[in-house]
Amino acid sequence: QVQLVESGGGFVQPGGSLRLSCAASGFTFSFSSYDMSWSRQAPGKERESVATISNGGSTNYADSVKGRFTISRENAKNTVYLEMNSLKPEDTAVYYCVAVRNGWKTWGPYWGQGTQVTVSS
Repeated sequence: QVQLVESGGGFVQPGGSLRLSCAASGFTFSFSSYDMSWSRQAPGKERESVATISNGGSTNYADSVKGRFTISRENAKNTVYLEMNSLKPEDTAVYYCVAVRNGWKTWGPYWGQGTQVTVSS
């Protein structure tokens, strides 16, 4: 079974930093063939994608986090990361790791259980 396990969330002050990790397992195909992303959801609000990294390593970011967040992956470790800098209270949300593979068919999207990030003074 596909499993995506997020970790690294916590409580930080505005301007602080956190690094989230997502450990993947159970894929039918190589982890390196999947597009990975991070999404977040605050209470009462819609879930939004904040960062993506393709199977080829190209990245995209939501305007709200551009210049502050960095998504990366280590394929040998089946892991994707989200480095978050200059955190703001509005970044407070549950952050989810998402995986999808496009080929002769679509595998996923698969979602992790989420990790809480709280930014407050």
